[in-house]
Amino acid sequence: MINYTDAQILKGILRHDNLILQYIYKHYYYKVNYFIKKNQGSEEDASDVFQEAIIVIYRKLKENDLIFEKSSFAGYLFSVCRFLWLKQLEKRRIEREKLNDSLPFQEDVYDDNLVELVDKNQKYGLYQKHFKTLSTDCQKLLQMFFEKVPLREIAKIMGYKSEKYAKTRKYKCKELLIKRIKQDTEFKKILEDDT
Repeated sequence: MINYTDAQILKGILRHDNLILQYIYKHYYYKVNYFIKKNQGSEEDASDVFQEAIIVIYRKLKENDLIFEKSSFAGYLFSVCRFLWLKQLEKRRIEREKLNDSLPFQEDVYDDNLVELVDKNQKYGLYQKHFKTLSTDCQKLLQMFFEKVPLREIAKIMGYKSEKYAKTRKYKCKELLIKRIKQDTEFKKILEDDT
């Protein structure tokens, strides 16, 4: 079995390298799973938290904002997972005192940027959830719009008769997506958390 360095792991996460991701799961998941199960969580919770932590690390890498000189990748990953689980417990109104943490806690991970990123992740998850409920036509159209494909091109690709129709269709799809997100109870919770 190959052992990867922290630098190789980080490059692998950025490249969505399946071998590296499998390596991370194989070597680090059990520790997070054990910690979460020991602290009022389930196997499913552990899996969700672990996946979200990888996404958080990926986003921090993309934004050139990942610094963990004081620890290793394993330590950093665990700290992010622990932070996410604390946030989840807080959401479930379980007092922090009940945490039975036998693993060392790293203060350096708790920066405002991470809190912001976790909030962004929640909002993105909500967006993804409702984006998937749109018609294939709307999804394709909005995806191209978000990728900054010119409306003229979108009209051609989608087979619309004019650029004006593509603009109207894009507006209607976007409005529908916004309406569905705003009606979601999770959206109201996020708004409450922000105040």
